[in-house]
Amino acid sequence: MGPDKTPMTPAVRALRQAGVEFKGHPYAYVEHGGTAAFAAQSGIDEHGVIKTLIMEDEAKRPFVILMHGDREVSTREMARILAVKSVHPCAPETAERHSGYQVGGTSPFGLRKPLPVYVESSILDLPKIFINGGKRGFLVEMDPRDLVRVLKPTPVRVAVS
Repeated sequence: MGPDKTPMTPAVRALRQAGVEFKGHPYAYVEHGGTAAFAAQSGIDEHGVIKTLIMEDEAKRPFVILMHGDREVSTREMARILAVKSVHPCAPETAERHSGYQVGGTSPFGLRKPLPVYVESSILDLPKIFINGGKRGFLVEMDPRDLVRVLKPTPVRVAVS
């Protein structure tokens, strides 16, 4: 994929600005297909495909949680870590307003406004990750150490199978 084929999303701009080496992976976006659609099309283990979830607490304070594609977030555990009553995924239109991205194309890079970012700690042990590049049907392959360097996320353990 040549540089001319990479979509110029806020995420791609943020990654380039930060000097992150990444490889673009366009794929056929499947409505509600999630990380499984990319994994099936690319033959990549879904565990290394990272989903970017926009959630909020009961006071409507938004945050980002990065999770393995084949795992779910324990909202109860996340609420305990944040010392709040409850957390839940934002409604799609709310998530889009916070992130600046269309649901299905949400990247933790180049967000419309800075949000706290949490990452399932085992993601940081992977040799490489595939994460949304800011557009439906476009993931970027990168070293998780670059994710840490750019986003400075808080590692958490909130995965459930």
